[in-house]
Amino acid sequence: MKILDYEPQLWYLAESDDALFLDVNCNHSFLGYSWMIQLSAEEMNRFETRGREYLSELAQEIHHSAPIVAGSTSRFKGRDVTDAMNDEMLTAIEAWDKRKSN
Repeated sequence: MKILDYEPQLWYLAESDDALFLDVNCNHSFLGYSWMIQLSAEEMNRFETRGREYLSELAQEIHHSAPIVAGSTSRFKGRDVTDAMNDEMLTAIEAWDKRKSN
């Protein structure tokens, strides 16, 4: 996994095996969590057309839909890959941070 871009304190965009992953920093009152999705073909097309602006809008949509909440009707429920990809993402973020600081 490799970090391609990020928006500080909002999202990281990563690539792994030709797939794109958006890791979103969500905060609701005292609860903070990460929600990572693999971008769908439609989301990838929108990203290619609109770039970072689209990713920020998508991240805000994920955040505001509160997909972690039991009663949430978020369209992102069922798409969370954080548990499966978390170790790879953390390693990629550490490598990204090291490259930025050099």
